[in-house]
Amino acid sequence: MQKFSGKTIFKGVAIGKVMFYGKKEETVKRYKIEDTEKEIRRFEDAKAQAIEDLNRLHDDAVKKVGEENAAIFEVHAMLLDDEDFGDSVRNSIETQKINAEYATAIAGDNFSKMFAEMEDDYFRGRAADMKDIAERVINVLTGASDRASFDEPVIIAADDLLPSQTVQLDKDKVLAFVTRKGSSNSHTAILARTMNIPALIGVPVEEDWDGHQAIVDAHSGTFILDPDAETLKAQAEIQRKDEEARRLLQELKGRENTTLDGKTINLYANIGNLGDVGAVLSNDGGGIGLFRSEFIYIGRDELPTEEEQFQIYKSVAETMAGKKVIIRTLDIGADKKADYLHLDKEDNPALGFRAIRICLARPEIFETQLRAIYRASAFGTVSIMYPMITSVEEVKKIKEISAGVREKLAKANIPIGRVEEGIMIETPAAAVISDELAQLVDFFSIGTNDLTQYTLAMDRQNAKLENFYNPHHEAILRLINLVVQNGHAHDTWVGICGELGADTTLTETFLQMGVDELSVSPSMILPVRKQIRSSIAKKQEG
Repeated sequence: MQKFSGKTIFKGVAIGKVMFYGKKEETVKRYKIEDTEKEIRRFEDAKAQAIEDLNRLHDDAVKKVGEENAAIFEVHAMLLDDEDFGDSVRNSIETQKINAEYATAIAGDNFSKMFAEMEDDYFRGRAADMKDIAERVINVLTGASDRASFDEPVIIAADDLLPSQTVQLDKDKVLAFVTRKGSSNSHTAILARTMNIPALIGVPVEEDWDGHQAIVDAHSGTFILDPDAETLKAQAEIQRKDEEARRLLQELKGRENTTLDGKTINLYANIGNLGDVGAVLSNDGGGIGLFRSEFIYIGRDELPTEEEQFQIYKSVAETMAGKKVIIRTLDIGADKKADYLHLDKEDNPALGFRAIRICLARPEIFETQLRAIYRASAFGTVSIMYPMITSVEEVKKIKEISAGVREKLAKANIPIGRVEEGIMIETPAAAVISDELAQLVDFFSIGTNDLTQYTLAMDRQNAKLENFYNPHHEAILRLINLVVQNGHAHDTWVGICGELGADTTLTETFLQMGVDELSVSPSMILPVRKQIRSSIAKKQEG
């Protein structure tokens, strides 16, 4: 029996066989061809098949994990359909008279190296994607499978997992994820949490573990290879208690989010699209505290129209049947790109032209979205939330534009509902002047992901900073408390929609600060409700 330590991504215990899931190091063979036109047709057919597969995978992933997490397949389809990539493959076939598999591998390597050497973080992130799409085409050409095949539930072990690999795995046959590389803020880590699958990173995974019995104890961050009978029995008991705890959580459906001393708090959910609403309802969410509207804009060739947006917002509002739906306006920028906006390359995009800055600089885009949201407000309880605020002047300008949109809708006799307007507090600047901002808006929603990143001056996606990145830092908690007190002093309610909202070790702290609402991923609604109901909201004296 061997034990290895790792970092927990999602808690739980898994017991089963290990399946090592890695890229096979098979070299793509090169050979001469005579009929270049026929070989190019082979490539074109394989590319078309790969794009069709990606579209199918996207549709399947939307049902499993929502639009936000499925967007990786849209990105891959777009990269694969890029003319520069296709031209590179066709040119190699024509000039070198080589087979389509080898020409595709060359193009994949070249484009991957090109992206890896770029300064922009977003484009560097596309390096792995280019290798991924090239391999997908090669698999079609050779008839190989691009996904893991297994008949029984297994523990997936890998050096690392691409998001596209993670999403298309059969959830019912995956007991746990264990990887050597990765970050707790990576796309794959977020997927593991969304899919409720125990996961560890930082484990020194070996290929020869394949087929061995193992235990993933993601409570203690331990991977146990070839466990003895006593260890198996002890871990099986922990697993049984976990399952019992999940069953008991289901009994919390329909219960109030009320503390032991009588304080009731709103418990809402974060979503990325209409497909996520079912998870909100099935987990008994009281509303939607964050609808990330930017995912309507990503993976397209052009801006969504007002009508397209209206239909999506209207459907969400109708489905939630009067429960609050808070729609965040366009938060494009940093790691979320839309090429058709033609944004300039920036050395530090997280601190650059993004979110509300784009909306204020391009009011025609902003007004179109606002019109769609206001129109949808006639069909439910809709609120609007503006991201990345840093000044009073920004809020005043937003309210001026918003008032103009409402006035035009009124003149056109288009009905709208009573819409609250709020802002995200995710910059230290907004937190510090929250006393002034509170006088201009109906609510605050604290985005703890960016607030932590900007306060600590650390990139939350950087795996090298794992040991330094501390979302529980006293400075973060003091800023949250300051925002709550300033909001309440001006009758502005305050919620939290970042990752800390689901951190049950802080739930009682937030309640004692006076936080009015927590918005979390749908799967965390019941665990957070349980913590609320066992907490004391009033600070104890002494």
